[in-house]
Amino acid sequence: MRRLVVVFVAVLTGLLLSAAAPAIAQEDASESVRGTIENEEGPVPGVEIIIESEEGEVGTAVTEDDGTFFLPLPGPGDYRATLLQETLPDGMELRNPDRATLEFSIRANQSRPLLYPLGEGGGTANTRVLVTAVQLLIEGIKFGLIIAMAAIGLSLIFGTTGLVNFAHGELVTFGALAVWAVNQIFGVHLIPAVLIGVVIGGMGGMALDLGLWRPLRRRGTGLIAMLVVSIGLSIFLRYLFLYFFDGRTRPYAQYAVQQAWNFGPFRIVPKDLVIIVLSVLILGAVGLMLQKTKVGKAMRAVAGNKDLAEASGIDVERVILWVWGVGGGLATLGGVFFGLSQQVSWQMGFILLLLMFAGVILGGLGTAYGALVGSLVIGIFVQMSTLVVAPDLKNVGALLVMILVLLVRPQGILGKRQRVG
Repeated sequence: MRRLVVVFVAVLTGLLLSAAAPAIAQEDASESVRGTIENEEGPVPGVEIIIESEEGEVGTAVTEDDGTFFLPLPGPGDYRATLLQETLPDGMELRNPDRATLEFSIRANQSRPLLYPLGEGGGTANTRVLVTAVQLLIEGIKFGLIIAMAAIGLSLIFGTTGLVNFAHGELVTFGALAVWAVNQIFGVHLIPAVLIGVVIGGMGGMALDLGLWRPLRRRGTGLIAMLVVSIGLSIFLRYLFLYFFDGRTRPYAQYAVQQAWNFGPFRIVPKDLVIIVLSVLILGAVGLMLQKTKVGKAMRAVAGNKDLAEASGIDVERVILWVWGVGGGLATLGGVFFGLSQQVSWQMGFILLLLMFAGVILGGLGTAYGALVGSLVIGIFVQMSTLVVAPDLKNVGALLVMILVLLVRPQGILGKRQRVG
């Protein structure tokens, strides 16, 4: 039954993403880039896009009267496309100016579409603000679910072992990089690559427990000392990823660029919709696992009272090993979804780490459901806050919300009051 569910989800994802891919016929079988620049009023001609490779500039594509552009490339490889914003008509700008430069990879005989959404043109100021707020709400829900996917494992690990694992962000990066390697280097399609990567990520989490954390627990190492070890492990793994992966961000081979679906004034990229749907399904499955399965009940028992669970005949070390495996698999999924949104980088997990801690603490330490609720609050607030603050400051606002909520409810949203001392 479980295999059928996995196959069904994989097939559903493939159908949704394949149906949403831009239906653009290739002009020839060689490598190339193409796209369309347009706004609500129609196509925008005369816009210049410079294409560069590691060797230097490849060429410049200019949009035609119908807003389309096309440029053949010298071959497969890594490229960078920059839209010259000064070539846009007066009063027109990119919806996200930070995305004026796109980095992407081209495989043999592949034609890559490039998307540069322009800002909203008409409507009153209030209407534009409302549309922007709804768009940011959707982005916030997606971002919150991505944070929750990674943070649930962090919360489960804390609940069963008491370890505040600062290296959990590197589990996110490890899983995302593993999927990227299977996808880009070995040429496996992204959907089966994700399934393979989840297994690799889960095994990586188990390997960390067996090789490092279990021996430290048996030696009676204190939690503060283990916290310091996790910080050192985080720094070591992060720069190990930098050494092997390089400092550039890189996309997955599929679904890196897609044409948005328009619903009146609102737009959503198909892969974002798939990320939201799959995240809800996967997190729901995790909740059912914790409530209904023998392993899930054992996890909750160990998190509630480790000594009592051990006295009841539960193999605590085996349960903790399963927790690390589940945490590694979920971290991989969170990393892949984040990589689909932002591209893959050597420090993507470190970028998410502070927000993961914020979500876990806000929701309630040690509870999976608290991590989900807290992460959603953090994700929505981070995105919605850009209505009034600069995007560079949005993470600071999330931490401020966490502090304010904890001043009112120290145990977190779903946490329980505990006697201290």
